[in-house]
Amino acid sequence: MQHEAHTDHVAHSARADHGHGTGGATWQAAARATLHCLTGCAVGEVLGMVIGTAAGWGNGPTMALAIVLAFVFGYSLTLRGVLGAGVDLRTAVRVALAADTLSITVMEVIDNGVIVLWPSAMEAHLGDLLFWGSLAVSLALAFVLTTPVNKWMIGRGKGHAVVHPYHG
Repeated sequence: MQHEAHTDHVAHSARADHGHGTGGATWQAAARATLHCLTGCAVGEVLGMVIGTAAGWGNGPTMALAIVLAFVFGYSLTLRGVLGAGVDLRTAVRVALAADTLSITVMEVIDNGVIVLWPSAMEAHLGDLLFWGSLAVSLALAFVLTTPVNKWMIGRGKGHAVVHPYHG
C-alpha cells in the first residue's frame, strides 16, 4: 500500500513542478516580471536624477536618491496590485519585498554600474542627449541581464512567483 502511494506521488511530481527547478518558469513570465520591476525602477531612477540634477546636487546624493526612489516605485507597483486583491498591508509588504528585492537590486547594480562606467555620463545634464541615451541603454541592459535572474527565481517559487496567487 505504501509503495502505491509513493508511485502516485512520483507520478504527481512528474506532472507538477512545485516550484523546484525551472520547469514552471517561462521566459515570457520572466520578461513580464522584469518589465514590471523595470517600470518602477525607471520611474524612480529618472525622478531621482531629475530632482538631484535640478537641485544642483552632486553625483553621490543624486544617485542615492535615484536608487531609493527606484526601490520605492518598484515596491509600490507590486503593493498596488497585491492590495487591490484585498490583502492586508502587512502581508502585501511582505509579498512585495519577497517578489522584488533581488530583481530591483540586480537591476540597480547594472543600471548604475553602466552610468558610472560610461565616459562622461555622470557629468551629463538633463538637456544632454548623453544623459537620456546612457540612461536608456543602462535600463535596457538591466532588463536583459535581470530577466534570467527572474526566470531562475520564478522557477524556484521565489520572486514574482509569490505574487501570482494575488492576481485575479
